[in-house]
Amino acid sequence: MLLTRASEYALLSLLLIAKQDGPEDVDTLSKRLGISRSFLAKILQLLARKGILKSSRGAKGGFSLNKKPSEISIKTLIEVVEKKPIVVFECSRDTAHCPSGKGDFCTIWPFLSKFQNKIDDFFKEMTLKDIL
Repeated sequence: MLLTRASEYALLSLLLIAKQDGPEDVDTLSKRLGISRSFLAKILQLLARKGILKSSRGAKGGFSLNKKPSEISIKTLIEVVEKKPIVVFECSRDTAHCPSGKGDFCTIWPFLSKFQNKIDDFFKEMTLKDIL
């Protein structure tokens, strides 16, 4: 799986927000990152609905972290933004649900399953704090 721009923008935004003392507004973030304000607003609102960010209104409003950077796993962040699990290959997690219907005699499935588990563990263990 290639990460989409939405995941990239979410991560970049969270890094900037984490470095601020107070809330950061969408206009400032979109200008600093050089990205579409409306696209970024949708991403940040989604992260707020899922409890990763908190949103505040008013003259000094904006978005701030709702959790400590050490509590925000990159896996959770990506899965929230992408709205699906991180999948490297279009291979099922088990042979019974093989998309090609050949799971019973597939010889690469065990390798792909191990690889996917390592990817999952890597993203689950890595937090926003690790990147800061």
